[in-house]
Amino acid sequence: MAMFAVVGLYLALPESLTVGPSWLLPPLVIVLLTPTVVANRRGYARLNQICGYLLLTVLTTAMIASLVLLISALPDHKEAPKALLKSAGALWVTNILVFASWYWRLDAGGPNQRDLRGVHTDGAFLFPQMTMDTQAKVAAGEQCWRPGFVDYLFLAYNTSTAFSPTDCPVLSRWAKLMMMTQSTISLTTISLLAARAVNIL
Repeated sequence: MAMFAVVGLYLALPESLTVGPSWLLPPLVIVLLTPTVVANRRGYARLNQICGYLLLTVLTTAMIASLVLLISALPDHKEAPKALLKSAGALWVTNILVFASWYWRLDAGGPNQRDLRGVHTDGAFLFPQMTMDTQAKVAAGEQCWRPGFVDYLFLAYNTSTAFSPTDCPVLSRWAKLMMMTQSTISLTTISLLAARAVNIL
């Protein structure tokens, strides 16, 4: 669903802010998403992981390319102010969804490895449930807790709004670098939104 949401947001961008024709991304996503889903259903964890990485790489590249085109379009006033505001907003939401997907894919070996372990006790992010003692976990009904996509979506949302994790300390270097990248993209997009809003007013 997150991937389809990203594609929908990409299609909402003006043609001048997409690399190539905007209709090209949806079939490419479907081509990559189909083997990802099939591999997951049939238990081919490695193939699922590789296809998932390829899919996210394509979406991340498209998002960054659109952001670069948006920045370059500002001085020349190629797009109408409302179109720029909508585009910046769409890219900001896309940033959250793409990085939430990356965190979900990469943390503790990915969703397949987390499911095999059953209980999540070690990873790149220290979720509050991981710090609870056994009795507290049992009392809260969290003895078999492991993070799902919504947990990573919440983490990515906080990173894009507060420019830092709120309830989850970051433990690994790769996660810190990715969060720095996400925060930079978000800060750039929000700055563009604010600047254009001031100009409109």
